[in-house]
Amino acid sequence: MMLIAAGWICILLLLGGVALDRTLTGLVTRNFDEQLGYMLTGMIGSAEIGPDGEVFFNRPLGDQRFLEPNSGLYWQIHAPGHEDFPSRSLWDRSLKTPEDHFDAQPHVYDSRQFRGEELRVMERSIILPGSDTEWMFTVAASREDLNDQIKSFRAILLYSFVILGFGLLLMAGVQTWYGLFPLRHVRRGISRMRKTGASRLDEPLPQEVQPLVDELNALLAHTDKQAQEARTHAGNLAHALKTPLTVVMNAATAKSPDLADTVIREAAVMRRQIDHHLARARAVGRRAAGMSRASVWSSLEAVLRAVERLHETARFDLAGNAEATVSLEKQDLEEILGNLVENAAKYGGGSVFVTVDAGDDPAFCEIWVEDDGAGIPESARQRIFDRGARLDTGKPGTGLGLAIVRDVAEIYGGTVELDESEDLGGLLVKVALPRSAA
Repeated sequence: MMLIAAGWICILLLLGGVALDRTLTGLVTRNFDEQLGYMLTGMIGSAEIGPDGEVFFNRPLGDQRFLEPNSGLYWQIHAPGHEDFPSRSLWDRSLKTPEDHFDAQPHVYDSRQFRGEELRVMERSIILPGSDTEWMFTVAASREDLNDQIKSFRAILLYSFVILGFGLLLMAGVQTWYGLFPLRHVRRGISRMRKTGASRLDEPLPQEVQPLVDELNALLAHTDKQAQEARTHAGNLAHALKTPLTVVMNAATAKSPDLADTVIREAAVMRRQIDHHLARARAVGRRAAGMSRASVWSSLEAVLRAVERLHETARFDLAGNAEATVSLEKQDLEEILGNLVENAAKYGGGSVFVTVDAGDDPAFCEIWVEDDGAGIPESARQRIFDRGARLDTGKPGTGLGLAIVRDVAEIYGGTVELDESEDLGGLLVKVALPRSAA
């Protein structure tokens, strides 16, 4: 910020200084030329043609310097075929004028025709009454005073702009230091959090950094929530594995004759628990990776292709909004849909009907999965979500399907509801998932 400020200050001061220098130089030079113009006008107004055809002044010019040799102010009247009429200040010198040149208006230019003396020259061609001769009236003045004035205000400009530049740089530095000073409060607050173990910044901070602090606190709360979820998952998994391991240990210690059956049974329980918690962990990890977006219709088509190969006699119908998208990772959406469709095909009577976007909530996309099976009694609908709960033990399965569906949906902010299908008479599963932003 300081380098950018210093660069722009230098550029703008340089451009401003050049512009101001040219403006003041032009004003001083124009004022100098106006003085020459007044003298030239006085010469022309005083000039007459004498009896011998030569020009003369009917009254003396007012400036005393025209009478002092080498005074720095000169005049001269010149015409072809006539003797030059110079001021006494020229002494033994003369002003060079073009022979074949006619200036109807005053012509101003710089000249170095005198050694060591730079002149500002103004000339004009005049035809005086009583004469057909083109007389060149010339007045010249040394540029020494003009150059001194220009050097003087340039020095003032230089000193002023240098002081102004240092002042602006100092103010920019102070502004930068003062403007970024609130970030030091944030740094000290984070340092205290690290030392004391606090979970958020609660001390009052300047308004300029409050949005940053709010976002930081939100990030800390999100991270703390993820850590809490991880601890909860680890505790649940440890608790779920503790009982089967205890049963196996007791059977092994007692040298039970059905040890092999016990190990197989309890290993299956542990596998179900591990699968369930791994599914939750994957969903939590993918949710934390960022905003996700998945097409419900394409995911359903992929799931139906896989389930049709496992249940060739079942009939699947798909209807609803083909453009619906939800804010889930594609793998998690397919895991939810796969469990629901496979359960409907496995426990139903052979017909599965899936409706996409069946509800009217603008914030959630509701997916209905219906089958023509025996359904689930209302008294058992809450218990069926428990891990390992199965109403029909005659068919293979782990009893984790609906539990995984509910947990993954809730991780993303969705809900799962069980009801009775009016069209098919079996179970109706309603899954509401958050829509993705357009």
